[in-house]
Parts: sequence; C-alpha cells; structure tokens
Amino acid sequence: MTSRGPLSSGGHPRPTTAQPETKVDAELIALIEEMRSAAKRDPAREREVTVGEFLVDGARVPLSLVDPLQQLTRTEAAALRFAGWGRSNADIATLLAISEGTARTHLNSAVRKLELDGMRGLVALAGLLFHPLD
Repeated sequence: MTSRGPLSSGGHPRPTTAQPETKVDAELIALIEEMRSAAKRDPAREREVTVGEFLVDGARVPLSLVDPLQQLTRTEAAALRFAGWGRSNADIATLLAISEGTARTHLNSAVRKLELDGMRGLVALAGLLFHPLD
C-alpha cells in the first residue's frame, strides 16, 4: 500500500510515490507524456503573433486571422485588447484618452478588417487572444 498525500482538487487522495499503482495508471502517465511532447512539437506554439504592439501566443490565434490581426493599427489593437479584458467602450475611451465615439470607431474598424460578423465576434476573439488564462 502506498502512502497518500494531501487531497487533490477532486477530494481524492493523491499518491505520493512516483510509482504507478496499476497498469492503467502507467498507461495514463505514458499518454500524458506523449501529449506533452506533441504539444511541444506543435508549430503554432513556437510562433508569436504581433497584434499592434502586443505579442500574442500563437496557439491562441486562429490561422485564418494571423494576417488580418497584423494589419490592425496600434489603437485598434489596444482597443481590442481592452475589449478582451471585458472593458466597456467608455472604459476603453478613458484608458486610451479618446472619446467614446472614437473608441467605437476603432472597434468597428477592427470588425471590418477582421471580417467578423459584429461586435460579439470581436469581443469573443479579443477574449481568446488577450484574456488571462489564470
């Protein structure tokens, strides 16, 4: 019997030994290691995409939007970033020291350049690109 450490997030005890308990555990560990090595070989993870003056992890960027995202102006990219953080148009305007109408214009320009269906699509994309994972 192995000693058990603290409880995992699911409330189940975690083994403290490095040895797998069963054949299934060994297979799961091998599968996890294979997935980690495959993720390291993924070319999308090796690239960073420049959006305005911001670098975005390539794994977060849909391949069809790489070029259009790089065509955004600095202000459009900054407005997109704040939208991804959940900021309103008024907040974006304050943060960028522009009027609310100008902030809306920059966001609408980004929608047009990225060929999205509207603001909902833009905000969803912005969240994918800029929302923190932690």
